[in-house]
Amino acid sequence: MSETQSWKLAGEHKRKALLSLIPFEWRLTDPLPSPAEVPDLRNGTIQSHLSSREIMITEMDCLLLLEQLASGALSSHEVTMAFCHRAAVAHQMISCLHEIFFDAALRDADACDTYLKEHGKPMGALHGLPVSLKDVVNIKDVDTTMGFVGLIGNSTKISSESQIVALLRRLGAVLYVKTSVPTGSFSGDTSNNIIQYTPNPCNRRLTVGGSSGGEGGLLALKGSPLGVGTDIGGSVRVPAVWNGCYGLRPSTGRIPYEGSASIVDGQTAVPFVLGFMAPSAEAITLASKGLLSLSPWMDDPLVHEIPWRDDIYTKFKESASGRSRLAFGIMRTDHHVNVQPPVERAMDIVVNKLESLGHSVIDWNPPSHLEAVSLWDKAVTIDGGKSFHEAIKLSGEPPHRVDLGPLDAAKPEPATVFGLSPQPEANATEINSINIAIRNYKKSYLDYWNSTAEFTGTGRPVDAFLMPVAPTPAPAPGKVRYFGYTSVFNVLDFSACGVPVTEVQKDVDRYSNARYSPRNKLDGLVHDDYDPELSDGAPVGIQVVGRRLQEEKVLAIAEVLGNAIKGTSDRGNTKL
Repeated sequence: MSETQSWKLAGEHKRKALLSLIPFEWRLTDPLPSPAEVPDLRNGTIQSHLSSREIMITEMDCLLLLEQLASGALSSHEVTMAFCHRAAVAHQMISCLHEIFFDAALRDADACDTYLKEHGKPMGALHGLPVSLKDVVNIKDVDTTMGFVGLIGNSTKISSESQIVALLRRLGAVLYVKTSVPTGSFSGDTSNNIIQYTPNPCNRRLTVGGSSGGEGGLLALKGSPLGVGTDIGGSVRVPAVWNGCYGLRPSTGRIPYEGSASIVDGQTAVPFVLGFMAPSAEAITLASKGLLSLSPWMDDPLVHEIPWRDDIYTKFKESASGRSRLAFGIMRTDHHVNVQPPVERAMDIVVNKLESLGHSVIDWNPPSHLEAVSLWDKAVTIDGGKSFHEAIKLSGEPPHRVDLGPLDAAKPEPATVFGLSPQPEANATEINSINIAIRNYKKSYLDYWNSTAEFTGTGRPVDAFLMPVAPTPAPAPGKVRYFGYTSVFNVLDFSACGVPVTEVQKDVDRYSNARYSPRNKLDGLVHDDYDPELSDGAPVGIQVVGRRLQEEKVLAIAEVLGNAIKGTSDRGNTKL
């Protein structure tokens, strides 16, 4: 058997094994309509495979669902079964799962129900709630491949679970699936040689984003009420927003990463962080607050001893609602790659909403974000891609995208920033130089932030600032070209939360007829990529950015802003 046949067969075998874990009665027998015929799977397509009660449960607001679980009005067994079914259908539609462990989940759900019956109270803040996990989170007896064919079957080598798994279980969460990632969990387009390609369920002609793309897609299809992703350059915020959801990128040391996988393990200048993703910011707040109530710093040496600060959260939620005046910076472009029309309109919506709430809004003109993008690239590739390419060699799979068809032969598209082959590793002097440059950049950015007190009208610097998560809504496969709108905050280690705002409207979101003069070649490509007909209906959003370790503030603002944009301040009135 040739090397090519070997890795292809291994991926095919894993896909079949995954499908075999789906109960026969949940398997789809008829092919889906083409993406051109039915681009959006959210409104009727996935529901057609579920019972009315399953639809009611899986589409219920997360906080209301938790209330029903805590009171016993809904059993965890029934809720878990409903989400397992919906996740199974979602996977067959968009290939969004790497691992399925429904049987173990139902046993855990039964344990939650027994606990509630015997003790008369819920196990914790997430009692009985199914929670999905990105593939990189380690669970006993479950593979963690990071999208590498050569790591299939490695569950026996996982000696301990990620700390967040233990914490979620202490909160009463029921874990049931792990979601798809790009090869190495290091790309903005979710594709690998195991699950192949994950399209965007809001518009299947477009990418789901990455690297937490499976989470974004599953959440969009409501196959999960709450998910855990990771972010090193935008990998929570971008797929969250591109799928119409919220996603928190916390500062390092707030949410424990201990025991989770990383292809750049040991690189500490710009590390991965874990963050929650959900259809509402309130769900992320509840999960984050619950997690921090368990003192994660006791078991993860890199977590700061900072409990959830409810006073800060309450203060900024009240202020953001208009009870007192806040000041916000607004950055519409990073001056390297301009935004496409729907993103520009989303920013207009946000600015108008902030001003209607009585807040001060000023232009945000910080140190060059392009400098941070360059530093990010240097930091994450200090090993020259050695770890990535060693993992690739385990199976002999190629380091380039194989799902892009004819493009492969003419000009292979690297699967990640690590390129098609390893590069020289940085030496100690070079690493020190990168670290010093990052420190200096952080200081210059901090100085700029403080200087805005002169312009806000509140007598203090801006409380937060807002900008797009990307210059585009989700693009077509292979056209995720630029991470500069998010990776800068990984370099700065700022807290940031993605917020959905609107959807592309093909008749509204169009360029003017004026001739465009691109800033550079990349800007020209991004400009020319935009097709309003293709992108119609795609979610569009922004990010709320705070300073380091300001998760409470960022989430409070995200909640108020998101609800104000939707025109609601409650959680609905879904009834059993």
